[in-house]
Amino acid sequence: MPLSHSELAEFLSQQDPYASLPQATRADLAARMIQRELPAGARVYTFGDRLDGLFIVVSGGIEVRDAHGEQVSLLGPRNSFGERGLARDGLAATTADTTEPTHLLVLPPDAWHALLAAAPAVRRFFDRARPRRTEGADLATSRVAEIMAPAPHVVPPDTPAQEAARRMRAAGISSLCVTEGDRLAGIVTLRDLSGKVLAEGLPGDTPIRTVMTPHPITLEPAALGSDVLHTMMEHGIGHVPICDGARLVGMVTQTDLTRYRASTAADLVGEVAHAPDAEAMARITARIPLLLRQLVGAGTRHEVTTRLVTDVADAATRRLISLAEAELGSPPVPYLWLACGSQGRQEQTGVSDQDNCLVIDDAATEDDMRWFAALAQRVCDGLDRCGYVYCPGDMMASNPRWRQRQSKWRSDFMGWIATPSPEARMLASVMFDLRPIGGDRTLFESLQAETLEAASRNSIFVSHMIANSLTHTPPLGLVRGLALIRSGEHKNTLDLKHSGVVPVTDLARVYALRGRIEPVNTRARLTAARATGTVSDRGGRDLIDAYDVIAEARLAHQVRRIRHGEAPDNYLAPAELSDFDRAHLRDAFVVVKGMQSAVGHGRGMLG
Repeated sequence: MPLSHSELAEFLSQQDPYASLPQATRADLAARMIQRELPAGARVYTFGDRLDGLFIVVSGGIEVRDAHGEQVSLLGPRNSFGERGLARDGLAATTADTTEPTHLLVLPPDAWHALLAAAPAVRRFFDRARPRRTEGADLATSRVAEIMAPAPHVVPPDTPAQEAARRMRAAGISSLCVTEGDRLAGIVTLRDLSGKVLAEGLPGDTPIRTVMTPHPITLEPAALGSDVLHTMMEHGIGHVPICDGARLVGMVTQTDLTRYRASTAADLVGEVAHAPDAEAMARITARIPLLLRQLVGAGTRHEVTTRLVTDVADAATRRLISLAEAELGSPPVPYLWLACGSQGRQEQTGVSDQDNCLVIDDAATEDDMRWFAALAQRVCDGLDRCGYVYCPGDMMASNPRWRQRQSKWRSDFMGWIATPSPEARMLASVMFDLRPIGGDRTLFESLQAETLEAASRNSIFVSHMIANSLTHTPPLGLVRGLALIRSGEHKNTLDLKHSGVVPVTDLARVYALRGRIEPVNTRARLTAARATGTVSDRGGRDLIDAYDVIAEARLAHQVRRIRHGEAPDNYLAPAELSDFDRAHLRDAFVVVKGMQSAVGHGRGMLG
C-alpha cells in the first residue's frame, strides 16, 4: 500500500542519511518521491539502462547483479541502490530484480543531484560506498593466510582407514592430512575412502598410507586466493594443503572459499535482517571473526572495518526489535532504542559486549512501561545469544535505570551536569556516545542538543570531564618504555583497549563537548575538532595518526588470534610485534600522553 506524504517523511526521518536533514528538506524529498510496488521476480532495471533515480527499499527484497550476472548483493528494507550509476553517467552499472513483493521509493535524478549539492552529510554518505568496494576483501587478491583453516586435522600414515573415516565424521570434515612429524606426507579424502576402500572391498584396518594421495599439490601462505582457485580448477581437486616449506600450516577447501565469499558485511547484514529468530542470527554473527579477518587482511582502514562490523550489530538489533514487536504487538507509545559504548561510536571489533538504552515517550503509562520491559528483555537476550554478551555493568535497556521516559532522561542528564560526581561523570561519558538504532529519532534529537549545549556551558562539568578523561593512561614506563600488565591472567601484555584506544576516545569526547561536536565516532570527533580549531592543527593531526596506529595494532592482534583458532581479545604481548612496529606503537602512546598532559595542565584544547 502506498505511503502517505506524512508517512514518507516519517520513514525518511528514521533512515540515514536523511535523518540528519532539516524537517522541511525531508518533507520536500517526500513530495518528490515516486512509489512503486512490484511483484517477486520483477526487473527494476537492466545494466546500461537510463536510471529513473535513486531507489530505496521500503519493504521486500532486491537482488543486484553485475554486468556478468554475478550477484553483487541482496538488499532489504531501508537499503538504497542505483547511486553508483547516477554518480557516473546516469546509466545503470548493475541489474536489479525483486526477490519478493517489493515496495520502492524512487528519487528522480535531478532531485538526487540537487540533494547531494545541498547536503554535505548526504554527499559523504554516498561517497563512502565507493572506497569501501576498493578496500573490501576480494577473494582473488586475498592472501591464502586469510582464507585457510589453521591447524588442519592430521593422522599418521599407519592410521586404519575406518578410524580415518570416523575422525572425519566426528569433525564434520571431508579430508585429513597425513603427516610424519610436522611434514606433510599425503592427503586422504572421503572420495578416496569410498572409491579406494569401500568400492574395492578393502578391510577397515587398511593403513591410510595405501589409499592416500602422496605428495599432494600444496601452496604457501603468501599465495593468493586466485592461486587456490586456479589450482583447484586445473587439477580438479577440492582440497589444497598450505605449507610453510615442508611444514603443514593450514588447509583450504572449496567450502572455505564459499564461506569466504559469503562473509562480506553486506551479506551478513542482509542475512541478519531476514533471520527468523535469534538462534538463526547467532549462526550468522558467528561469521564476524571471518569478516574481521578478511577485512584486516585486505588492508581495510580500521575506521571502515569497525564501521562494517558495527553495521552487523545494528542490523541484528533492529531485527530483534522487529521480532519482539511481532510477538508483543505494536508499541503503545513512540520509543527509541539507542546504542552506546563501542556500538554507539560505530567502533566494534571482534570483542564487544552490549550497551544500550530506551527512551520512551512521556505519555507511557505503567502498563506501557511493562510492555517496554518485555521488549528490552527480548532484545537484550537475543543480542547475548548473538555473541554481544550482557554488559558487565548492566548498562542495558533490560535494566529499568536504562529504560526511561524522555523527561526522566532529560532530568538525569541535567542532574549529572549540575552535580558532576564520579558516578555522574561516568554515566555522562556513556551517554555522550549515544546513537539511535531503531524507533522515533525525534525523541533524542532535542535531548541531545539540549544536553550538549548545557554541558559545554558548564565550566565545572567540563573540568570534571577532563579529569575523567585522564583516568585511563597509555602504557608508558620509565624513559618512555612500554609498561606491561604485571600480574594475573594477562601478565606481560598491553591492554590495547583500556590503555590504548580508550584514552583517545576519552580525549575525543572532551573535544566534542568543548566544541559542541555532534558525531560520536572517535575519529570523526578528532577530525571535526581539528577542523573547528578545538584542537590545534598539528596536535589534532598527530593524535589522529597515533589513534590509527593503536587501533590498527588492536585489530591486527585480534586477527592473529583468529588465525590461530583463538578467541579475539585486547591483550597484546609486545613480542608479537617487530622492533619497528613496537617502536611505532610506543611513539603513538607518547603522542596520546602528551595530548592528555596538554589538557590536564590547563592549556585548553590546543595540545
